[in-house]
Amino acid sequence: MRPFRPLVFTLITSLALLLARPAAADSIDGHWCTERGMRLSISGPSIVTPGGARMQGEYGRHDFAYDAPPGEPGGGGRVVMRLRGEDLMQVQAAGLDPLWRRCGPATS
Repeated sequence: MRPFRPLVFTLITSLALLLARPAAADSIDGHWCTERGMRLSISGPSIVTPGGARMQGEYGRHDFAYDAPPGEPGGGGRVVMRLRGEDLMQVQAAGLDPLWRRCGPATS
């Protein structure tokens, strides 16, 4: 029975590697963009808003909310965001696109 041990080990290891998935970006943290060129970034409870304001909000792993500063899109109102997939976020606020996609950090 000993000769089968390496074979069993190899089969189990191979199966584990085949079933393993890369870690999914299952948190709302990151850089987000719209088709119209709006951008925002979330890192824990910190956000850089589409208007460039750095502020704190209410962070959940799959959602984020903040009160938009006056003069910005959604200004003076509550902005609520929910992760809808690895690369898709739904935004509820006046003046903001409803769907945002992950993007790279802003370059200047």
